Amino acid sequence: MGRNLALNLSDRGFRVAVFNQEPVMTRDFMAQGGEVRGFIAAKSLRDLTCSLRRPRRILMMIKAGAPVDSVLASLLPLLTRGDVVMDGGNSNYHDTERRQKLARVRGVSFMGVGVSGGEYGARNGPSIMPGGDRSAYNLVKGVLEKAAALTSDGPCCAYIGAGSAGHFTKMVHNGIEYALMQVIAEAWDIMKTGLGMSTEETRNVFAEWNNGLLSSYLVEITAQVLGKVDEKSRRPLVELIADSAGQKGTGKWTTQAALDLGVPVPTITAAVDARIISGHPEARARAAKLLGGASGRIKIPRARLVSALMYAVRGASLISYGQGLHLLARASREYGYGIRLDEVCRIWKGGCIIRARELDLLMKAFHAKPTMEHLFESKRYASAVRVCSAPLRWLVEQSVAARIPVPALSSALAYRDSFARVNLPSNLIQAQRDLFGAHTFKRNDRKGIYHADWSE
Repeated sequence: MGRNLALNLSDRGFRVAVFNQEPVMTRDFMAQGGEVRGFIAAKSLRDLTCSLRRPRRILMMIKAGAPVDSVLASLLPLLTRGDVVMDGGNSNYHDTERRQKLARVRGVSFMGVGVSGGEYGARNGPSIMPGGDRSAYNLVKGVLEKAAALTSDGPCCAYIGAGSAGHFTKMVHNGIEYALMQVIAEAWDIMKTGLGMSTEETRNVFAEWNNGLLSSYLVEITAQVLGKVDEKSRRPLVELIADSAGQKGTGKWTTQAALDLGVPVPTITAAVDARIISGHPEARARAAKLLGGASGRIKIPRARLVSALMYAVRGASLISYGQGLHLLARASREYGYGIRLDEVCRIWKGGCIIRARELDLLMKAFHAKPTMEHLFESKRYASAVRVCSAPLRWLVEQSVAARIPVPALSSALAYRDSFARVNLPSNLIQAQRDLFGAHTFKRNDRKGIYHADWSE
C-alpha cells in the first residue's frame, strides 16, 4: 500500500521521497519507473528527512505494533518542531495516543491516519481518516485530499477529530467490515446448503443484488470471487479454500472498545466469534460426529427464499452500520474526538471496503439530526430497518430449523428486537444481583436507590 500511495501522489503532481527498511525494495521501486517519475530514493531515515522541505510531512505505511515504535524512535531525533508524522497503518488507538504524547515532547505532530481500500484503493484513491491536531491536518490536507477517492460529494477524506480519532474510526470501519462479510457468508451458506444452489448460481444472485438495493463493494467482489475457477481442477476456487478465516485484530479491538464504552455491537462480535470458531476445524470435525452437525435443506421455493434473503441481508447490514456508528458517537463524546458522523458516512461512500449505496441514506440521516447518538432516532433509517425486519425474522427461523448457523443474521435481529422493547427482563437480573450481592436497584415507581431483604 505504501508503494501504491507513493505512485498515487506522483500522479497528482507531488514529488515524493521514498524509503524502505529493506534497501532492495527501494532499488526495485526506482528501477521499475521510480527514477522516470522523479521519486527521491532515500538510503536512510536521515537521508529521508534531509530530502524534505520543512515542515516535513512523513507518511509511514508499515506493520502495526512494534515496527511503528521502532521507526518512530529512530525518526523523532531527526525531526524539528512543526514536522508531521502520519501512521497510515491499522494501529491500535491506545498506541496512537501514546505516540502522540511522545512526539509532542519534541514539538512534532503525530497523526493516526486510517486508510481503507487495499492495494487498489491506495493506487487509485482510498478513503482516508486522519486524526490528531487540527493544525497538523491543515499542513497535510492538500496532499491527503488529492490522494483520496472522489465521489459526487467530494474527496473521501476529512478531518475526523482530535487525538486518536482517525485510528478509532478506521478500527470501527473494520469492525463493520467483519459484520458485513459474515452476513454475506451466511447468505451464501443459506443458498448453498439450504437450497442446494451451485456456486455459479449463487454468483449470479450476488451479481444481480449488486445492481440493486445491495449495491456495494463487498457484494460486488463476492460475485467476482464466486466466479473464479481453479485452472487445474476447473472447480470454483472458493470451494477449494479451507474454511478457516484469518483476522488481524481490528474486529476484536472494536468489540473490546465497545465493551469499555458500554455500547452493544453484537453483530460485529458475532462475526469475530465466527472467525474464531472457523479456526478450530479439528474440534468442529470431532464435535460434528457427536452432535449430528449435518445441516438440512430449507424446503421453500428458491425464488421466494432468495427474494427474502436480499431484504434480510439489507436489514442486517443496516443494523451493522448502526452498531458501528453508535460506537463512534459514544467514543467521540467520551474521548472528546469531535467526530462528525455525517462526514464519516460521506468519506466511506468511496474508496473504502465498506462503501455501499446505503451510506447515502446514513449520511443524510446525520445531516438531518447531527446530534443523535443512534440511527434508530432517524425515521428514515428506522423505516428501512422495519421494512427488512419480517424477511430477516423469517430467514432466521428457516435457517435455525435447518441447522444452518446464522450468528450475524440472528444477532442483528435480536439487537433490533431489543431496541424495539420499551421494557426488557433486566429487572429480574437486577433483583438477582441485589439478592446475592446487595448491588441495590432503582424502582420505576419512585426515585432513589434501594436494597431489599430478600429472605422475607
